[in-house]
Amino acid sequence: MVDPYQALGVAKGASEKEIKTAYRNLAKELHPDRNKDNPKASERFSDVTKAYDLLLDKDKRAQFDRGEIDADGNPLGYGFGGGQRGAYTRGGGQQFDFGNSGTDFGDIFEGLFGGGGGARGGSPFGQQRSAPPPKGANVSYRLKVEFIAAATLEKQRITLEDGKTIDLSLPKGVEEGTQMRLSGKGKPGAGGNGDAIITIHIGSHPFFERDGDNVKLELPIGLKEAVEGAKVRVPTVDGPVMLSIPAGSNSGKTLRLKGKGFHKKSGGRGDHLVTLMITLPKNDAKLAEFVKNWNNEDNPRAAMGV
Repeated sequence: MVDPYQALGVAKGASEKEIKTAYRNLAKELHPDRNKDNPKASERFSDVTKAYDLLLDKDKRAQFDRGEIDADGNPLGYGFGGGQRGAYTRGGGQQFDFGNSGTDFGDIFEGLFGGGGGARGGSPFGQQRSAPPPKGANVSYRLKVEFIAAATLEKQRITLEDGKTIDLSLPKGVEEGTQMRLSGKGKPGAGGNGDAIITIHIGSHPFFERDGDNVKLELPIGLKEAVEGAKVRVPTVDGPVMLSIPAGSNSGKTLRLKGKGFHKKSGGRGDHLVTLMITLPKNDAKLAEFVKNWNNEDNPRAAMGV
């Protein structure tokens, strides 16, 4: 059982942003795909994921900080902090821990458990209340999502531990390391089923690159298209579209296709940024002859002072 704060390497008062940042960094470092020959890394990855799940849940984090649950989310029963710990055991065998500080707990127990206090000769606990039965353990899953599927929020089919399949709707703003919780899809327990925790891993793409909510693409164009301008087909995550290239375009010029990027968490979509890259043909005799006889005295590096 690993302390969640220690697992993520954050302070007890860490903000949600600090917790997310720590998790993303550790998830990349410990990812099983990068540590196939290192079982300890896989174990740490599991610990880090459990810690992230607990600390990102405000209720569970508060319960852990108060000492009500352990790092696995299981109840710890009734405890009173401070001093050396003692124990009181009722006739039924159930044990309650309390601090051995010399304080009279009769009134406290009466208020907590609703029975007669020790001052009246009865049990200080009155009617016994037991801790709620623990839920079953959470189950962690890794789901690899293709780049285009993540950008377009294409539904993903996942098979759970019990063999059942679910068509999962990806959330807006999905990114590497995003976690999704399926309530009641974990292991069974006396207090109900645990949850399924799904960690999203987004695959790379041969020519698309993500930049926040935008998608970037370097688009090869011919010299004639750059000089004269042209309309060309451009691949996007939503399929090919037509793009107008202005006459006289240079390599490095970026054109914007609005609303063709990733879905934003706040609504709407990012853009598709197309950077033009002039590609010259190989062994073109006519082009070589043209350049040889072309006298252009402009200095393209003049702005650099050279």
